[in-house]
Amino acid sequence: MRTIHQELLDDLLAQAARSDRLRVPYRFHAHEEPVQRMLNAILPGSYITPHKHENPDKVELISVLVGTAAVVHYTDAGEVAEVFILRRDGPVYGVDIPPRVYHNFVALTPCVILEIIQGPYVAETHKKFAPWAPLEDSPETAAYLARLDGLIRAQEEAV
Repeated sequence: MRTIHQELLDDLLAQAARSDRLRVPYRFHAHEEPVQRMLNAILPGSYITPHKHENPDKVELISVLVGTAAVVHYTDAGEVAEVFILRRDGPVYGVDIPPRVYHNFVALTPCVILEIIQGPYVAETHKKFAPWAPLEDSPETAAYLARLDGLIRAQEEAV
């Protein structure tokens, strides 16, 4: 058995701080396993391209273990449909994401996310990136993330 403990979480956040992407995954699974289980340490400023899981359809469960993150649900046209603020102390702890739903995550503070998704992992079919959003290495990502972060924080203040 493997445990998720404070030393592991702290180490992952430190690794994320040293990463150019400002995030680092920690897999409990092998790619060929039918259930993918991982931790994602993510720092503010990390950009995760909006995506969905289809062909094959996959459900995904996200829960925050450390910090605060937003899960953003988009319409197929790229409009923000819903924003869920996940906090370790609640009131929302996680989101169950159905297949074919565009989404991404935004770290509002340094955070560690527990992610469970159907496998096996096949790079070519795992994610379908949103055609209306910049890809991770695109020059437009900083402006897109800043706009998204502003929208999330405005919603958070309104609550």
